Amino acid sequence: MVTVVGNVATAPVYRESAHGPMARFRMAATPRRWDRERQTWTDGPTSFFTIWTTRQLASNVTASVTVGEPVIVQGRLRVRETERGGQQWTTAEIDAASVGHDLTRGTAAFRRVRKPVGTWPGGTATEDSRSAAAAQRAAGEPDWSVSGVGAGGDWGVAGGDRSGGGGEEPAEVGAGAGTGGGEPEVEAVSPGPGAA
Repeated sequence: MVTVVGNVATAPVYRESAHGPMARFRMAATPRRWDRERQTWTDGPTSFFTIWTTRQLASNVTASVTVGEPVIVQGRLRVRETERGGQQWTTAEIDAASVGHDLTRGTAAFRRVRKPVGTWPGGTATEDSRSAAAAQRAAGEPDWSVSGVGAGGDWGVAGGDRSGGGGEEPAEVGAGAGTGGGEPEVEAVSPGPGAA
């Protein structure tokens, strides 16, 4: 398992496959070190990773992360070499076991996902609940539970079908991504009275 800290570089792409919900996004990670000579922090080279999520994590990531947000990803690293257009390409992918916001750089509000009523496949329940979760985030509602998010449940798929979306070029990220220069503003959310 590896743990990578960085910024979300592309919006999550969500889809339902024969194996259940899947989502992927690109992440930019830039190491920093203290330069004693110059008495300042300096950035190393930025690395890009394609983050793959499945099942409930895919639904939750799609409803929770947006471009520019600082995240921490833990999962299994895979490095692949492919040939496209006569050129060799090396890509780094992470099969994520866990994705979360980096709370050293801002605050976040947690909303627990209620177990769905019924069994998978519930395709429309996932879409409806993802929309509801996004609407709650936009409205700043303090309801910690979102009904039906990720109707896929846990059915033990290892890996997953990744056809129909691979082969993207490294994402272009604006100046300051992962360097602390272009950090997004973070709004504090209060859970309100009676929230535990």
